[in-house]
Amino acid sequence: MPSFDIVSEVDQVEVRNAVDQANKEIGTRFDFKGSDARVETGDKVLTAFADDDFKLDQVMDVLTTRLAKRNVDVRCLELGDIEKISGNKVKRTITVRTGVETELAKKIVRLVKDSKLKVTASIQGDTVRVSGAKRDTLQDTIALVRKSITDFPLQYQNFRD
Repeated sequence: MPSFDIVSEVDQVEVRNAVDQANKEIGTRFDFKGSDARVETGDKVLTAFADDDFKLDQVMDVLTTRLAKRNVDVRCLELGDIEKISGNKVKRTITVRTGVETELAKKIVRLVKDSKLKVTASIQGDTVRVSGAKRDTLQDTIALVRKSITDFPLQYQNFRD
């Protein structure tokens, strides 16, 4: 039976490379001279530091530009609140979301069931598996999900005939 998986993955190596490039650009820019602006990387969590809110916005702009140039979809970033740390400095945590979250998976399954296409969708961990009798209906399902879910980056993998 033909099937495919709906997943959401982010290449962590590209994220790390983008953070390194952003830090290099921040270090050479004149408007950041003498400031403590930087981006630190962790396990699926990035932290942006700056001297004030304006510079933090500039750091975020540099980071999103570098991520976009490395083909990392910036819709996978979940921005945290701006926190004040020692003195006048601020920081913001950025979570890199991977995997289809349960709420989104339920929304996708409901969308596929309501579409009256002859396919079945099931949640398997952090992926959604869609299977059907014909290849054309699976391709119609991919088109439907692409058109409907625009606020989160999804990939369609493991297409089996």
